[in-house]
Amino acid sequence: MDPAPSRPLPAWKATLPLRGAGGEPVDLRRCVRSHGLTSLPPFVRHEDSRGFDVAIRVPGDAAPLRLRVREARGTRATVSSTAVPADPDAGLGVVAHLLRLDADLSGFYALVAEDEHLAWVATGAGRLMRAGTVFEEVVKTICTTNCAWSATERMVGALVRELGEPAVGEPDGTSWHAFPTPAAMAAADEAFYADVVRAGYRGRALRELAEQVASGALDLEALATVPRSELSDDALEEQLLALRGIGPYAAAHVMLLLGRHSRLVLDSWTRPTWARLNGRKAKDPAIVKRFRRYGEHAGLAFWLRLTEDWVGATDPGAGEP
Repeated sequence: MDPAPSRPLPAWKATLPLRGAGGEPVDLRRCVRSHGLTSLPPFVRHEDSRGFDVAIRVPGDAAPLRLRVREARGTRATVSSTAVPADPDAGLGVVAHLLRLDADLSGFYALVAEDEHLAWVATGAGRLMRAGTVFEEVVKTICTTNCAWSATERMVGALVRELGEPAVGEPDGTSWHAFPTPAAMAAADEAFYADVVRAGYRGRALRELAEQVASGALDLEALATVPRSELSDDALEEQLLALRGIGPYAAAHVMLLLGRHSRLVLDSWTRPTWARLNGRKAKDPAIVKRFRRYGEHAGLAFWLRLTEDWVGATDPGAGEP
């Protein structure tokens, strides 16, 4: 895939306003760089971080489309594609979903405004970019557990390349494939996960998750919309922990991507990064206590504190692993 946005996508082009649900600003670059999963297929971030391409299914279309999102003048983004969506509004809706424009971060911005370490966030950061589905986010999270980032890239790359449906309007043999459906992943045998994906022990978890979702026994997508009044953070965490391959770190990670920010993602990267910023090591309870003032946004505040060198940096390429 070509990360440069130079090649035109002439079939369809539209404009999307960049404002949060509370009227707050949206910094597209910071959204694109909000976490590492945005660099995994079917996403390709542009080298200047001012946009991204993604192969994704748009409601009403029989096959995935390749969409390009680029920063435009003012508080807008341009959205273009190699094929015209059956419903152009649905195409814009998909991008608005990916950018989490339905989230209201104005209350969080009010909290960070008085924090010397996080005041920069209120200029439009903190909007963690979504995948197309919760299923995709859970699969990718499982592929981050107990391994180097290069292994995550290998596993996700193989899943998308081998099982994802190609985008319409692209040349034959295109590398632009959407994330595989649960049915496609459930149909793949153990040898595929062992020899092609090289998922190790994660292969069983990935197959089991796909089978449960494909059969209708598990509705992951409902987790993205159920309100706290119906499913508390404690209950959501319990449901996630019941899934094979999901432990405390992975549950907190998925919750963060779902917009449930109360849990801190504590793992082999975040703990030493916090120790460096804090000047000394700290046990998990002490870290949790430090961010308790942010209430339901504690995990988001923690994540942004750790990632300021790449999300908040003036240089788009600074600091990111």
